[in-house]
Amino acid sequence: MSAINRFLGDSPLRVVIKLIVVSFLVGIVMATFGWSAWDVIYRIEDFFVGIWNLGFDAVYRFWGYFLLGAAVVIPGFLILRLLSYRR
Repeated sequence: MSAINRFLGDSPLRVVIKLIVVSFLVGIVMATFGWSAWDVIYRIEDFFVGIWNLGFDAVYRFWGYFLLGAAVVIPGFLILRLLSYRR
């Protein structure tokens, strides 16, 4: 088995035929639902933009929780350290 056959999983001609058949079937399904290739590209773009925005929203939320907790924890830590330093 040649390197290209190993990479493709079959002979190049058979892979091309399979890709043509699958592309045709997917095209029929997409046309049935009224989708275009641009719709798919825009959906993928929206998906990644949404993930990007969620990621930064999570960072902002984390930062808010961190500051809220630090407002209580750090003074408490300093008070406990000062009290234990006296002993």
